[in-house]
Amino acid sequence: MSALDDDAPPDAGDPAATAEGAAPAPERYVLRLYVTGMTPRSCQAIRNLQTICDERLAGRYDLDVIDIYQQPILTIGEQIIAAPTLIKKLPLPMRRLVGDMSDRDRVLVGLDLLTLPIPPKQER
Repeated sequence: MSALDDDAPPDAGDPAATAEGAAPAPERYVLRLYVTGMTPRSCQAIRNLQTICDERLAGRYDLDVIDIYQQPILTIGEQIIAAPTLIKKLPLPMRRLVGDMSDRDRVLVGLDLLTLPIPPKQER
């Protein structure tokens, strides 16, 4: 569709467009969890993250678990300095979380699924 095509509906050609009046489709999350083998800490991170994703992102996330011992080539360019490390690729902004994902609120904030209130500034 060209910008000069005035006869087409405003959403023509837009795969994200839905029926008139319907809410747009929720964003799809693309996540990569880098782990070091199947250590207890890695397994805990996988379980914790899958639980959060199943509860809060059901049907709208892709999670790749990457063992950096078995697939070190996949860490190139990702600046992995500790494991487990979660990288939220999409939706933007990209975020990184390090640890076993047991701090649920921290993970939710990192995935932009929870906004914590900003405490008021204390006067001196």
